[in-house]
Amino acid sequence: MLRLVENHSLPRTAAFFDLDKTVIAKSSTLTFSKSFYQGGLINRRAVLRTAYAQFVFLAGGADHDQMERMREYLSSLCKGWNVQQVKEIVAETLHDLIDPIIYDEAASLIEEHHTAGRDVVIVSTSGAEVVEPIGELLGADRVVATRMVVGEDGCFTGEVEYYAYGPTKAEAIKELAASEGYDLERCYAYSDSATDVPMLASVGHPHAVNPDRALRREATARDWPILVFNRPVRLKQRLPAFSMPPRPALVAVAAVGAAAATAGLVWYASRRRSAAAQAAAAVTGGHFARI
Repeated sequence: MLRLVENHSLPRTAAFFDLDKTVIAKSSTLTFSKSFYQGGLINRRAVLRTAYAQFVFLAGGADHDQMERMREYLSSLCKGWNVQQVKEIVAETLHDLIDPIIYDEAASLIEEHHTAGRDVVIVSTSGAEVVEPIGELLGADRVVATRMVVGEDGCFTGEVEYYAYGPTKAEAIKELAASEGYDLERCYAYSDSATDVPMLASVGHPHAVNPDRALRREATARDWPILVFNRPVRLKQRLPAFSMPPRPALVAVAAVGAAAATAGLVWYASRRRSAAAQAAAAVTGGHFARI
């Protein structure tokens, strides 16, 4: 537990949180797939594939090569999506979809870091249209995410301007430290994925949360703390009642089209054999009825 309030005569500090499977129990963008379908952004086939992708994601995630191919695939999937429409869909469904899957343990950590005087920064490969509202819901001070190009018509062009993944997350943290005066040796970081080892290694207090196999091995070898979060709960139902101290307006360090994770994991699903997809769809068939 974090008990001491920061000595503000010292350099500032921050706590950096990956989002998916670290702060929330699912993929942030995949969770909105049904809403995107209802809004006409994706078709029914994509919804079924995304349900399977969610299953794959929760079962173990994707490695570096798969993530790179995901980045390429998202370009074609989200091309032409109206950015304002995406924002409206997320705003309308945010509380119903995201509030129930926030880990109680993560919410407590965010509270404790704020009480200790640290900024809270969400660092996610998903998009600003998804991550920024979630960050605001959580009381985060800043968001680092992927950024996609938006054309003059207000739609995604299909080009990726900045991909917040792997080493680029660590680079963004270092840039923030330089601009905000954070002492990284006294900062904290949390993630579930081995792809975030560079981010974790860039701070003095790294933590593996619900780690995948590769991150568990790395954390054990480096003697990093391993945390298990397993209590998703609505913020208003938390005991004690969830109450964030007033924070400055959330700052988006980098933004992305909301399709980032959806596109990538849909691509992954499309690579699977059709028989496997059908079996997984049967397993996850009732998933969207619950979110």
